[in-house]
Amino acid sequence: MQKLNILVLGPKSFLSTLTELETYLKFNININDKKLSDEILNKYEVIIVHQEYLNNLKDDQLKNKRQCIKIIATGKNDKRAYLFDNQIVLPTTINEINNVIEITQSKKKFHKSSAISIKDYLLDKNEKKLIKKKDFIILTEKEIHLLEILLNSKEPISKNEILANVWNYSSDTDTHTVETHIYRLRKKINEKFSDDNFLLNNKKGYYL
Repeated sequence: MQKLNILVLGPKSFLSTLTELETYLKFNININDKKLSDEILNKYEVIIVHQEYLNNLKDDQLKNKRQCIKIIATGKNDKRAYLFDNQIVLPTTINEINNVIEITQSKKKFHKSSAISIKDYLLDKNEKKLIKKKDFIILTEKEIHLLEILLNSKEPISKNEILANVWNYSSDTDTHTVETHIYRLRKKINEKFSDDNFLLNNKKGYYL
């Protein structure tokens, strides 16, 4: 199996230790002591950042690296830890470093497979978010299921069909449940994105 290309950023002691242990690690270590540009960061599949190096990176540099796995190496709670996909707790071991990278890589692959494009939006089923550029709203399981059904249908879907597929209700059940949930979903989308054309309906039913 081909080793991952990893960029490690941190103090000299941290870099030296990882370089010495590279033979036992499941990835190729790359060290860059120059000023980091987006071009350099985009070359790597994984970036490990030591807590002491964080001040050299801007939040936007980390936020924009959605495809790249970002891991922070830290021995304390850091306010910017939310920008990373996972963390290596210091002091650490070879096995721990390998495990963190492998687990994070697996989660990233799952996360990628759980993302669906809908119009100008991204539906992230794993994070339960509907995302447009930098903004997002949190969705319920029912709302996600509803959007999936509407997305996979070439024709508008009636209230009874939605009840049967999302709530597993019989067709003679009161359809007020569907109307209420769609009203709330439309309201959330419109309030956040000012978009009242996302979820539409006609005489046949609802559609995207």
